[in-house]
Amino acid sequence: MPIKLVTTVEALHGEGARLLAAKQGKSQGLVPTMGALHEGHAALARTAVEQNDVVVATIFVNPLQFGDAVDLDRYPRTLEADLALLEAEGVDLVFAPPVEEVYPGGEPLVRVTSGRLGEKWEGASRPGHFDGALTVVAKLLHYGLPAAGVGGDGRAGGGLPAYRAYFGQKDAQQLALVRRMVADLNFPVQIVGVPTVRAEDGLALSSRNRFLSDEEREAALVLSRALRLLEERATAREPLDLESAQALVESQPLVALDYFDVVDPATLEPLAENCRETPFRGEALALIAAKVGPVRLIDNVPLSS
Repeated sequence: MPIKLVTTVEALHGEGARLLAAKQGKSQGLVPTMGALHEGHAALARTAVEQNDVVVATIFVNPLQFGDAVDLDRYPRTLEADLALLEAEGVDLVFAPPVEEVYPGGEPLVRVTSGRLGEKWEGASRPGHFDGALTVVAKLLHYGLPAAGVGGDGRAGGGLPAYRAYFGQKDAQQLALVRRMVADLNFPVQIVGVPTVRAEDGLALSSRNRFLSDEEREAALVLSRALRLLEERATAREPLDLESAQALVESQPLVALDYFDVVDPATLEPLAENCRETPFRGEALALIAAKVGPVRLIDNVPLSS
């Protein structure tokens, strides 16, 4: 069945209900995106299709997430290519609304706040970013509710369809915040994290990678190399020696490091006791962000021993 494109909430609900009825669906998946899709987004869609009877993807460049109007304007819009990628992965329905449909009264006066969890790391470098991201994710999760309704935990039960939403682990802080919002505000949806997809050379896939020159892209590989170094030490239960990994990044002249630390996956608080002389034990998340030339990149890797 060819993929269907809708641009209004009313059409989204109507088509979603029709698809669930036609497929006698017991589950619906939502894949929120800002477009400019790549293999990382394809992995989100693929996972959603494997786990659900009906899959809806959204394409919306959210102005609330951009502190710089120039950055918003230059964000790539590639709708035709995005639709082709999603159709190839088996997505049923795409919701690509204009800004006026999502924010009919202009920028919302009431927003979701990311709290303390959103003020560190990316939030410290991009003030207000996560408030904007959570506000639109909250709206998209409501828009994507299966028409027949769902149970309180987003899982199938009592004849109601299960409801799941898919986010990439590359945006680790965003994923942690979405999970916390859903738990704290009792959203009826199950959040599924999908592992980071990387190019063959190790660079995490990102829509921003297209802005790197060949030389800058080569320099950017130091981010994944430094993360892989920590991953190997954690697996071997060795001291992580974060300072040496940081020195590796700082040795690359085209890379300006913003932050690089090892944190608790749930609270994002630094785990300093596991980063120096003592052997690593437990679970953690290594986070890194840097500017490579004019392009800001983020990456992370889960650590476990």
